[in-house]
Amino acid sequence: MNELPPDTPSDDPRQDPFARWRTATRARIGLGRAGDALPTAALLDFQAAHSRARDAVHGRVDFDAIAAQLAGTFAAPPLRVRSRAADRSVYLRRPDLGRRVHADDLPQLQAAAGGDAGFELAFVVADGLSAAAVNAHAAPLLAQLAPRLAGWRLAPVVLASQARVALGDEVAEALGARLVAVLIGERPGLSVADSLGIYLTYAPRVGCRDAARNCISNIHADGLGYARAADTLCWLLAEARRLRLTGVALKLDAPAAALGNSGTSITSGDIGSSSHE
Repeated sequence: MNELPPDTPSDDPRQDPFARWRTATRARIGLGRAGDALPTAALLDFQAAHSRARDAVHGRVDFDAIAAQLAGTFAAPPLRVRSRAADRSVYLRRPDLGRRVHADDLPQLQAAAGGDAGFELAFVVADGLSAAAVNAHAAPLLAQLAPRLAGWRLAPVVLASQARVALGDEVAEALGARLVAVLIGERPGLSVADSLGIYLTYAPRVGCRDAARNCISNIHADGLGYARAADTLCWLLAEARRLRLTGVALKLDAPAAALGNSGTSITSGDIGSSSHE
């Protein structure tokens, strides 16, 4: 390998062959080294990202603020429920408890049920594994969705603490909703700590399998935008209502014009790598 002249400027791409690739990815590539360790700047950046991820997992969603942001967005005020996980420590150690609604909170859901006509769709906002994602993105995304769903019979939005995706099944079953869309904080990584996901399920019920869900993931400032996520969900909702199913049998084959121009990250059914669990 030819050495560069000693007077080569520091911003010359030959000094850092990875520089041009960093503009195309958030991955940490070509970090360099200082002796047998990372350079100080790269190490501090890694430690800061790790701290943001831990804060996202252990943080608290401000559901009062979200309820205030949603005022006037939907006809009914939001409902509040808890899972059976008593606190964050239990939630992280016992995923099964995060999938069930606290017994004391079921009566208010049943009292709000949609009657003979029933609700077509229930939204559940769940903290999941990133409080940062829910605090930042849940209310703005719902604000994008509300006008797109004119004519749908919507249940009151449910705000759920210490909740995992499957808790939405019991919520929707109690409300008598045919579909449930769970907005939940995804497991943070070292590049994004505030990514939101949406999990859509037709005919939700306790014990529903993950293969029966569709997932729209990576909703955040550097990922999928609110408008694109809302368009994608509305397309899936319309197809789910028409076909009476979600999950592996419901594929995203919408025309590009229906979903805008940017890329979309969606999985159907196989969500083993998804970040709510």
